[in-house]
Amino acid sequence: MKEAVFIRQNIEKWRKVELIVGDTLFTTPDDTVAAYNQVTSDLAFAQTHFPDSSITEYLNDLALGLHRDLYRNRRDKWSRLLTFWTHEVPLSVYHARRALLVSLAIFVVSILIGIISTFGDESFPRVILGDSYVDMTLRNIEEGHPMAVYGGDSQVSSFLGITVNNVIVSFVIYVMGLFTSFGTGYYLMHNGIMVGAFVTFFIQRGLFVQSILAIMLHGTLELSAVVIAGGAGITLGNGWLFPGTYSRLRSFLRAARRSLMILVSTVPVFIVAAFIEGFFTRYTEVGDAWRLFVILLSLAFILFYYVVLPARRAKEVTDGR
Repeated sequence: MKEAVFIRQNIEKWRKVELIVGDTLFTTPDDTVAAYNQVTSDLAFAQTHFPDSSITEYLNDLALGLHRDLYRNRRDKWSRLLTFWTHEVPLSVYHARRALLVSLAIFVVSILIGIISTFGDESFPRVILGDSYVDMTLRNIEEGHPMAVYGGDSQVSSFLGITVNNVIVSFVIYVMGLFTSFGTGYYLMHNGIMVGAFVTFFIQRGLFVQSILAIMLHGTLELSAVVIAGGAGITLGNGWLFPGTYSRLRSFLRAARRSLMILVSTVPVFIVAAFIEGFFTRYTEVGDAWRLFVILLSLAFILFYYVVLPARRAKEVTDGR
């Protein structure tokens, strides 16, 4: 069967299924199960005959949405929270994987811009970070405590302040997606350039290893969460900017729901990052091996929860489990 014929024969059925996805108010569990069986059957056919077609991607998205709804319906209230973190969030991340890759690309390019700009003009960090911050850091370096900026306040107040600030930053990055994905991209770029300028400032003073270990001790989680929040914002913006086969309103509502799940998932990550920064980063005399272990452990968690687990959950859907 040709792809055009396949689409023409089933398009009306799929449009009805679109209305079922996420509609827990007017859709019964039996309706969801029937729709899931139909879509997974069509998906299997499309994967066999049109593996690289956009219609296969479309059907995969429908199947993922229905699978998420099925899990929600069959779990009792006590396991609802577990289902949210182990299935719904990973599936939402898988849906938004391209937006997350775009967010990562923007952030990495922005860091490189910050690095190149600082190497080209040593006064650049003052423009980005401010004179008072640069002067304070220079004094700390002269006194032999380059990372003293992390030990200024008490541990508890530092932890709380960092948590609130990071959550606000991620929320702003996300909400800017309402003003198209370019709004989120702008804020990602701004933060990336700051990181690049900050790191290069220490590199130019021969403090590369010391600064990287101190910054990435908490920064592995914190910066990853910023990128993930950026991916959520881009997903939100793309929802109404590129509705595809959905109406613009329904596309936006689907994207809002999916992206909000992703944003919520970053809150615990920011809290742990703030805890590390507030209570441990200040102790720069701690052995490099211990700090490297925490960095690698943090990276392993991010890769597992935001890369490996989403792919695993998506495969379970396509395999009909």
